[in-house]
Amino acid sequence: MTILTSSTEVTLWQDMVRHGEDMCAVSLREELEAYLVFLLMRYMSHPEVTKQILAAKFLESVQVQGAQRHAILQSLGDESLLFAGLFPHLAEKRQVKLRYFVEIGKAAYESISLKTNDLFWSLAQQFVMLMDVLQSIHQHSKEVTDLLPLEAYERWNTVGSQRALHILQKYSTATPVYSPEPPEELGLIKLSPKDKSQ
Repeated sequence: MTILTSSTEVTLWQDMVRHGEDMCAVSLREELEAYLVFLLMRYMSHPEVTKQILAAKFLESVQVQGAQRHAILQSLGDESLLFAGLFPHLAEKRQVKLRYFVEIGKAAYESISLKTNDLFWSLAQQFVMLMDVLQSIHQHSKEVTDLLPLEAYERWNTVGSQRALHILQKYSTATPVYSPEPPEELGLIKLSPKDKSQ
């Protein structure tokens, strides 16, 4: 029987994240890579993230202030990232567009950033890249079928996934055409500047 020490566990998760980066042909900044590693480690002891109702948590964050609001919004960003990265097909089963989780996660992280280029600002700006890395890890570890052409096109078109674009380019040398979706059709929740300043 192998007993994992904390340092061994960190190394294993770090190796997985770096493998995901290699598969996506990206290199995350050190603080983003570390955040993703520890996020995955925390998730392993809290798999109930897939049952969360993120809109309810968002509404809860509007009713509180200070450290409590920060904690709720960080949790909301984390859960949105995990859901978009590890469980994108669950979104389809729930008839919710993947873009919903991307937008709500980005808004949550951005609303708790204190200045441009701090960790949470970077998480918001690099959300789709982090999602791509998680999707690569999930696809590789579960040996699930990768995206079909229409799925790849939709992910590239709606959230700008570079991973999806690379998959799409394996099917065709044609240049895909961007076709924007109206935000009102997605039911997206946006934080107003007033919300952000609370």
